[in-house]
Amino acid sequence: MQRIFCFICLFASLALAHFELDSFQVYVDSMVPGSRYGLSIRSVKTGLELGNIRGVEKFTPASTLKTLTTATAIHYLPLDYAPQTEVSLNGSVQKRTFVGTVNIHGAGDPNFSGRYYADPFHMLYAMADSIHALGIDSIAGELALDTSYYAGPWRAEHWRKNFYDAWYGAEIAPLGFNDNCTMIRFKPGANVGDTAIAEILPDVGYVVLKNEMLTVPGKKRKWTWALDSAKPEITIGGAIGIGVDSSQLVLPVRNPIAYFKAAFIHALKERGVAYAEKKNVAAGIQIKNFMFTAAPLLSILDEINQRSQNMHAETLFRNMGAQKTGKGSVESGRALEMKFLAEMGLDSADFEVWDGCGLSPKNKVKPSTETALLAKMARHPKGRFYINSFAGPGLGTGGKRMLELPYPWLTRFKTGFIGEVHGLVGYIYALDGDTLAVAMYLNETGKNSDAQLKDVLDTLWTRLVLKANDSYASLMKMKQMWLSAQNVAGLAARLEYFSRMMKGTPYRLGPMGESYLDSIENKPIVYMDSVDCVTYLEHVLAMAIAPNENAIAPLLQKIRYKDGIIDYVHRKHYLLADWVGEGKFARVMQVPGDTVVKRTMPRQSFFKAKKIKFSTPDAPMDLRYLPYDRAVELASKPYDGPLMVTGVAFVANMDNLDATHTGFVVFRDGELPVLRHAAFKKRVLELPLKDYLASRKGKLPGITLFEFLKQ
Repeated sequence: MQRIFCFICLFASLALAHFELDSFQVYVDSMVPGSRYGLSIRSVKTGLELGNIRGVEKFTPASTLKTLTTATAIHYLPLDYAPQTEVSLNGSVQKRTFVGTVNIHGAGDPNFSGRYYADPFHMLYAMADSIHALGIDSIAGELALDTSYYAGPWRAEHWRKNFYDAWYGAEIAPLGFNDNCTMIRFKPGANVGDTAIAEILPDVGYVVLKNEMLTVPGKKRKWTWALDSAKPEITIGGAIGIGVDSSQLVLPVRNPIAYFKAAFIHALKERGVAYAEKKNVAAGIQIKNFMFTAAPLLSILDEINQRSQNMHAETLFRNMGAQKTGKGSVESGRALEMKFLAEMGLDSADFEVWDGCGLSPKNKVKPSTETALLAKMARHPKGRFYINSFAGPGLGTGGKRMLELPYPWLTRFKTGFIGEVHGLVGYIYALDGDTLAVAMYLNETGKNSDAQLKDVLDTLWTRLVLKANDSYASLMKMKQMWLSAQNVAGLAARLEYFSRMMKGTPYRLGPMGESYLDSIENKPIVYMDSVDCVTYLEHVLAMAIAPNENAIAPLLQKIRYKDGIIDYVHRKHYLLADWVGEGKFARVMQVPGDTVVKRTMPRQSFFKAKKIKFSTPDAPMDLRYLPYDRAVELASKPYDGPLMVTGVAFVANMDNLDATHTGFVVFRDGELPVLRHAAFKKRVLELPLKDYLASRKGKLPGITLFEFLKQ
């Protein structure tokens, strides 16, 4: 037989993933020497870890820590949760003037910005319009901003000092505007030597800009900036060439509460409501209150996991603490995350949490625990919302990463980066129907360039995607072929159609295996570029009996593996003893003149050669076949009856083997039976059955015909 199919072991066996992880470490060592690499790969379906490198060592996760923040939030908060900002008017309206206090209570809405709306003032305008709609065109009194929802500090602790001067390190507050940042746009002056032209966007009269940048010849770009540690003052210096069009900087603003107040007053003015501050106004009754929300939880998750917004992560971190414990603080957020991990059955000691976004270098996580978290969240009732918040090739922080993947929709991930730290965690959808939870970290990266580090992680991630989906192109071929046969009805007609459509497919011995699921034959699970005699049968049968194109892969695995469990020991190796003998997809046909003999398949020695222990004694089987002369006689007579397509096994001469070859026999009314088979060292072809039998005279005792069963 061109391919021997061994017995399915009757004892429980766990597939061993085969990703050649040693080669991953070798690649890291060669490309980014000195870096410490961590990796964990876990099955979402089973929860079992399939492999790791330093999986139980702790790594700094950078922004991949956001996966814990968002997992905790989506677990405890309702999907329609949205931070609410309350505006209440306490006082009285005298003519068209409100006299009293406008109270604004913040609850950590990070979206008063241009992220969801064309104008960053959109929500502030809505507030101003609601007041104006009451017939108010001026306010005489106080604007009271209630920040009690959060317990300080406004700056996240344990960040590196320079982070506080970058847009991604903006201060955190229960009231915020424009990501608590401002943009400085500048361009050269009219003449060399002039001070550059600079503006603040949006300018609400709060940030003070000190412009010391000079215009110089050419296209020189060498500017500097500095932020006051406490006051909203920004100084820009250096030089900009007169040939430069323009440039810009996005920088954080000190004291976001005061920034929000200035922006709100600006919005009031823009919408026709004048504000005149008046201290010690008399307390009055509440005449009106409004609730405003910019975006719901799922949109916030997108900003955190897809675009890695630190301010959004830090506000959500505090918000979920406030929602569940009554206190919005780092401590309450951390305590809630530890409670969540315990509820998920994960060791909270494996996560060292100091913030919600991952900027602190003191944050630590074990890769194996991170994938355990990801796997549990994939099985969570809200898991699909969680996974959909992740980035991917061409999406969010993956906008420029892994764009060369042929099937970019097969992975979603969260990126992470701070000094000497890179992380990449997320999901890979595998062809076998499983999802892989993966975590990769590079720490202690030293002088290796960030671009190189990203490329290393992307390369290794791509290897995993391609290996877990090494059958994807072949499955797409099968689906297209299935769709072409939607008008072909009846099992016989469908078997005839698909066996004919695969004519010409090149022959290759043993083209399929268990992919990444087993180490013995880690070849693709589905492979249509070449077939051998048995895989030809398997592919055709799967397409013929599948009720829809999405059922092909699961059916193929049930045809090929005992109970559909994809590993070497569950594969139906012996054709008649196992593949047909199982009786689920085919059964031996009784043909006049056939005979039955006893044969014993040497399962113990077969598996021993693969270093697999098999303790059940070998037992004899009944092998029914039509003797050679009778088979020639059958093949030499025109068939009388409706279309019939059967399988055929060419019985082995050896007593320790059931068959040496297989294929389809097509019986058409008034015609000689035709054999379609994957011919050794050739391709899938057809010829009269009698001609093939003539070529095998003296080399086989006979044939076994078997019928395929409807499902």
